[in-house]
Amino acid sequence: MEKYLGKRHQIVKVVAIASIGFALGMLLHLKLLPDDSNQSAPEKQALSGAIAPIQQPAKALPPAFPIPAKFAGKTLYDVKLDNNEKVVALTIDDGPQAPETPQVLDILKSHNVKATFFVVGRAVEANPEIFQRTVAEGHAIGNHTWHHWYRRMSRATARSEIERTAEIIQKTTGVKTSLFRPPGGFLNNGLAAYAKSQKQAVVMWSVSSADTDPRAKPEAFVNNVLKGAKPGSIILMHDGGGDRSRSVKALPGMIGGLKQKGYRFVTLPELLEMTSR
Repeated sequence: MEKYLGKRHQIVKVVAIASIGFALGMLLHLKLLPDDSNQSAPEKQALSGAIAPIQQPAKALPPAFPIPAKFAGKTLYDVKLDNNEKVVALTIDDGPQAPETPQVLDILKSHNVKATFFVVGRAVEANPEIFQRTVAEGHAIGNHTWHHWYRRMSRATARSEIERTAEIIQKTTGVKTSLFRPPGGFLNNGLAAYAKSQKQAVVMWSVSSADTDPRAKPEAFVNNVLKGAKPGSIILMHDGGGDRSRSVKALPGMIGGLKQKGYRFVTLPELLEMTSR
């Protein structure tokens, strides 16, 4: 008898649960209870008590400035463009340095221009925040050795000058670059040979502002650039290695004058990519 009553109790319990489920289903069908099919995610979360997973923002990769394969181990003075498009690459050497580099960055930003900075390793070490700003604002980076020496040097010294600079560039900003410019444009003192052996592009220039001339006025720097610029030109100026206040004064005139001539500015990596399409 007790066994019979126990089974009967279980049957009644199952029927009761089924009845409740049926009743809830009818209430949902009649819209008497909230239907979560049309609810937003926050509403569902509030009703269920569940915690939605937090989506982490994608981590930005550090900038890298590789080069098209055909330029690896080559020396470049300018770039030949198939369509003769009026673009130039502004390159700025010897920094970072205060106060000139921040002033240059301000001017470039106000004119919406991106440049390529060939940096000296010991200057990066001395001014890491300025260098970090340079990279953060979207400019390209090239290696310009650690000490900026002109003298002939052994392979071991040349290696140290270039690799030590590459190391401080990467340590400070995460940047890797395959662009190298020998100080003073000297190609036969061991530096260019080592850079080429590492499949880097040795980047010279086709137009110089001559802004290292201690006697010239800023207007002369502007005229040098405006007269010499052609499609695919690589323009040279400086933000370090001495007093570059005249270079800073000349920069707006250079940019404005070239834009009036119909030119636009690209970074060196962008210029090189334009020839590999």
